[in-house]
Amino acid sequence: MAFKEKESHGQVTHQLIDDTVGLKAVIEASLNLNSHTEYIIRVQRGVATEQCWQVVRRYSDFDMLNNSLMISGVSLPLPPKKLIGNMDREFIAERQKGLQSYLNFITQHHILSSSEVVKKFLDTNNYSINYTEMALQQVSMFFRSDPKWEVAEPLKDIGWRIRKRYFLVRNKEQPKEQQILSWVGFGPDKFLSDKDLLSTLKILPSLLCPFICPLTFATTNESSALIIRMFNDKGTLRDHICKVKPKEPFLKKYCRPKKIQGLELQQIKTYGRQILEALKFLHDKGFPYGHLHASNVLLEDDTCKLLDIENSLLGLPSYYKPYVTQFRKINMMEAVDVYSFGHLLFEMTYGRPPDAIPVDHLPPAPFTSVVSVLQSILSSEACKTGMPTVTQLLQGPLFKDVLLFNTVAEKAQFKITSKLKEALKTAKDGLEKKIQEEQKTLHQHRRLTKAQSHHGSEEEKKRRKILARKVQGPAPHLHVPPHRLPRPPQSMHHFEHVQQGAPPPVPPPPPSSALSPVCDSDPPLFSSPVTSGSDSGRTALLSSIQGFSKGKLKKAETNDRSDPLI
Repeated sequence: MAFKEKESHGQVTHQLIDDTVGLKAVIEASLNLNSHTEYIIRVQRGVATEQCWQVVRRYSDFDMLNNSLMISGVSLPLPPKKLIGNMDREFIAERQKGLQSYLNFITQHHILSSSEVVKKFLDTNNYSINYTEMALQQVSMFFRSDPKWEVAEPLKDIGWRIRKRYFLVRNKEQPKEQQILSWVGFGPDKFLSDKDLLSTLKILPSLLCPFICPLTFATTNESSALIIRMFNDKGTLRDHICKVKPKEPFLKKYCRPKKIQGLELQQIKTYGRQILEALKFLHDKGFPYGHLHASNVLLEDDTCKLLDIENSLLGLPSYYKPYVTQFRKINMMEAVDVYSFGHLLFEMTYGRPPDAIPVDHLPPAPFTSVVSVLQSILSSEACKTGMPTVTQLLQGPLFKDVLLFNTVAEKAQFKITSKLKEALKTAKDGLEKKIQEEQKTLHQHRRLTKAQSHHGSEEEKKRRKILARKVQGPAPHLHVPPHRLPRPPQSMHHFEHVQQGAPPPVPPPPPSSALSPVCDSDPPLFSSPVTSGSDSGRTALLSSIQGFSKGKLKKAETNDRSDPLI
């Protein structure tokens, strides 16, 4: 039975935002008012420049955000308070730098950046809805249509999804069994029609696999889904690794757990084999998953069972989507599952997630047999050239010799009509196409950013100047005709030079006009040699000059007229 929804269409559109897309926040300016300072923050979602807006926050707003995040146990770099002198210009500039560092830290932290308090701080318009209240309304409507269920206890913030809420519920016909109800709004990656989605969810409780957690009940309305499954008080695989209680808030459990412990080698091999068998079963049935991580693996009696297999049908983005979009080789749903398995294997081995991706330098591993598998999935080479398939991992030396008490071939079954199977294939193709489009967009953005950064670098500017000089060639030489050159003074030194036998230069012809402009027809400064037809004139001139005698010069009389007339 599908339950109805009262929410307006405008509220439903809020639920189509991809919460996994990171927000980049830059403090552009600070306004020094009479009583306080306001900081103008420019926020951008992902790489799309059109998804950009401004928010104005005071230091007190930062302080409230910091208090909300203290439950995580992470040491946050918020600048300290200052009661006296907090309006000084130099202090405000220094505080702005500190607040920018604070924003950089929380927006780059994988868990903190996806928390509801951070989203509301940076994007109030899209995260103004009280999702707990909305979930309670939807659950109450469902209970009115099926009164055998009742809420036992709300589970506040136990998950990382902002638009998903959890409640412990009981079936009045089986009051001793605790079950967990999850309400979640549809995500932006939904490719099934509402009719096909409801039909698929109705048959999910019939899915039987020893390594997949079964559903008790599932239904949908126009914009959300309601799922019920059995509750295990021992928690998930991540709860086991971090030594935490499953009912505690997500930030408190996993941001900075006090006690972490990797698993023993035999546990790693057994749990890894069970998880890979579940993935292979889903892939063989054409069922898209893509939501594998340590919090989605239930640990029950030393057996791992996958949770939330319905997430991809509901259009919910993957936990590791921010990583997947960075590598264009992870463009198929099976590749997404293998990549997520690499993260899970790292966590089982070291007791914590990787510090950075890709992982080219692994920490000292307690088990060398795990290293080669991690390198084949999480290294730069693997992310660029491709990773092994699920079948290849099962046949590898780490998992092939593991004996399972429950064999998938004997226990697993999932009956689905050919029409729904085709609908699932179409949804899977849509998911893969969207992954590839987002990877292409990010790749183009990175290339553009890299080109702009390179173009503006000092080294590139210097290289362009040198190249421009080479293209232009040497500076052009000014060709001045001989008759335009200034005439040298006819001093005595000139005649002494001639008398000593040095060949004198050819005297230039008199200029036709002292103000005549230089034109293209003027002869070059270095003209061609004199032809043989003028040798006789030159010989006569030279003999006249050589026969010159200084004694034949007459004394010149000078008439000084510089005195003023009286």
